[in-house]
Amino acid sequence: MVGGNFHRVAETTDLGVHVELQAGREAVVRVAVATLWASPEAVRPVDRPALAARTDIAGWIAGMDTDQQVGDCVLSQLLLGERVLVTEVRPDGWAHVVAVEQPAPKLDPRGYPGWLPAEQLTTATVTGEGDPLVVDATVTALRATPGGAEVVPGVVLGTGLTPAGPAVDGWRPVHAPGHTDPLWLPAADAVPVPVTPPSAGEVLAIARRLLDVVYIWGGVSAYGIDCSGLVHLAWRRLGRLLPRDADDQATATTPVPLGTERPGDLYFFARPGRKIHHIGIVTADPRPGDDRRMLHACYRQRRVLEERLPAERTATLVGVHRV
Repeated sequence: MVGGNFHRVAETTDLGVHVELQAGREAVVRVAVATLWASPEAVRPVDRPALAARTDIAGWIAGMDTDQQVGDCVLSQLLLGERVLVTEVRPDGWAHVVAVEQPAPKLDPRGYPGWLPAEQLTTATVTGEGDPLVVDATVTALRATPGGAEVVPGVVLGTGLTPAGPAVDGWRPVHAPGHTDPLWLPAADAVPVPVTPPSAGEVLAIARRLLDVVYIWGGVSAYGIDCSGLVHLAWRRLGRLLPRDADDQATATTPVPLGTERPGDLYFFARPGRKIHHIGIVTADPRPGDDRRMLHACYRQRRVLEERLPAERTATLVGVHRV
C-alpha cells in the first residue's frame, strides 16, 4: 500500500540475512557512495553504475558527457554509514528517504529528501569499539582481510567509520553496515573524528586535496562534487556538520564585513533578486583593488579550482561568512 507508506522491501546482507526497510524507521547507507535522485523516473541509462548494489561512481562519472554531469536529476550523495529516515518504499525497489545528516531546512526540517535504490540501504546497526573514525584518504577500500579482496571499494574522504578493534600490522578493522564480519583498511587511511573546531588552515588543506576533481551537480565525493558539496565535505571531514545547499550554508554561518575576510571564510554569490546560487572558500586575505581569491567547484569549468575572482563573480558577490 504505497500511498499509505506501508510497503516493505527486504534487503539482503552479505550473509543472506533479510532485513526490512519500513517507512517511518531509520536505515543507513551500505554502499561507498549512494546518489540521491529527484525521482526514480528521472534516472538515465548512463546512471546504471550509480544504481547498483555495489556502486561504481568513478565509472558512472567517466561515462557522462559534460551536459549529463550537470543534470538536475541528481540532488545529493550519501556516504557509507550515513543515516536516513525512510519515508516511503515502492514495490519496484526504490525508497524515498530524508538524509538526516545533511541539513536542508528549506526543503525538509528533518534533512535532505530524495530517492535511492532500497538495496543500497540496510537497517542493521553496528556498535563500535573505540572512538569514531573518519576516512582521511581521498579514496580507499574496505577489504575482507588485511590486504585481501576488496569488499566495499570506492570509500571516500569524509566517510564515518566504526572501529572494530585496534590496528594490527598497519591495518585497521572496522564495522561496515550490511556486513557481519569486520572489514579492513590501511590504518593510515582513517583517523579519529576531530573534537575541536577546525582551523582555517585545516579546512583549506582538506579542500585543496580535491583540486581538479570533476564538477558533478549534486556530487559530495572525491570522484565528483559541486560547490556546496565541497564546503559540506571539507567541514564534514573535520567533524563539523554544515547544511548541504549554499543558501542554507549562508543561513548557518556568520556574516562578516566585506574586506575583513580571511582564509577559510566563505564567499556567497547571487544574482539580483535571486537566492544564493554559488559558494567558494576564501584562500587569501583581500588585496588592494579587490583582488580576491577562492577555491571552489566551478560549474563553468567543470572542476574544482583555485582562482582570482573574475569580474562576473565579483559582480554577484553578495557576502562573506565565517563558520
